[in-house]
Amino acid sequence: MKNGNIKNIKKEILSDNWYTLNKYTFDYQKEDGTWETQHREAYDRGNGAAILLYNKNKGTVILTRQFRMPTYVNGNEDGMMVEVCAGLLDGDNPEDCIRKETEEETGFKIDNVQRVMETYMSPGSVTEILYLFVGAYEDRMRVGEGGGAAHETENIEVLELKFEEALKMVQTGEINDAKTILLLQWVQINELV
Repeated sequence: MKNGNIKNIKKEILSDNWYTLNKYTFDYQKEDGTWETQHREAYDRGNGAAILLYNKNKGTVILTRQFRMPTYVNGNEDGMMVEVCAGLLDGDNPEDCIRKETEEETGFKIDNVQRVMETYMSPGSVTEILYLFVGAYEDRMRVGEGGGAAHETENIEVLELKFEEALKMVQTGEINDAKTILLLQWVQINELV
């Protein structure tokens, strides 16, 4: 469904280095019927997927820790973030992407993933849709060390935490990544752990 309050959209590429930064100029019709020209910048990095692995019997979840430069330059003292496993789709469908990312980042090979929601994490400036999943894991599913793909320079540390400890880390601010908080709360609400 198209929005009839928007017309004359013009797109200008401002940067096409790592991902694409576009500037959009468009006319927007206000409630009083008048039109105004607006300008917005939107960062296009593609869509992504993220997953929270959980083990009901052990009461644990698998998370990752890695350095995130944008957080470092915006007040995160060491730049380290505790997060769920995630990655860009890179042409894959969300389910295939998250299975591949799970094995690369955590070392677990999982088949059954459950899509729980789709979300825009920063809709004022980023085009990305993030597909969020949960998946049960068992120790026997571990096929590698994880840590991320070598060519992606991710340097990921794999963490197996008690679910209650992860929830406490949200309360203390040790976990402050939105996708991770959403998935932890979703698992809690649905009593998976």
